[in-house]
Amino acid sequence: MTTFDDRQKAFETKYARDQEMQFKVIARRNRLLGQWAAKKMGLTEAEADAYARDVIRADFEEAGDEDVVRKLLGDLTSAGVEVDDAEIRRQLEHKTVEARRHFIEATE
Repeated sequence: MTTFDDRQKAFETKYARDQEMQFKVIARRNRLLGQWAAKKMGLTEAEADAYARDVIRADFEEAGDEDVVRKLLGDLTSAGVEVDDAEIRRQLEHKTVEARRHFIEATE
């Protein structure tokens, strides 16, 4: 292989790893969001775990975070929890940082 081929393969490998890590961070973030919402709704631990998995699955409906925000807003509102779109988006940002931190600490 030439040096160019080696570099190309290295970049492709790094890209694949980065995409896998991003997927894991988003899934972790969604789990944390689900647990946050479940606590607000007063769900039991088992119900909270199931709900967190539902939030992870909700993210596969469409690209971006709108599907997750929509699910959380709908579920929290239906449960009588006073929350708005802005609060959910703040939590989304906070939980993204928390999820990234989890993976950074795990690799150290």
